[in-house]
Amino acid sequence: MLNLIDAIENKKTPVADVEEGHISTASCILANMSMKLGRSLEYDPIKQIIKNDPEATKMLQREYRSPWEHPDPVKV
Repeated sequence: MLNLIDAIENKKTPVADVEEGHISTASCILANMSMKLGRSLEYDPIKQIIKNDPEATKMLQREYRSPWEHPDPVKV
């Protein structure tokens, strides 16, 4: 927490950078999806889809409980 506050105050990158955390988390999620589906997956980070695999792409987001909604990058 102190590192985060220091990074904000001094306009530096914190030790636990959000982008690095996203990459680490996404890698684990994709590995688990691959194991569950029993096949290799190729993720397209630009389009945010699994290439040539609509079933796996659908697994990248889930339906939220009402009144919550999955954020739509186009609307954010």
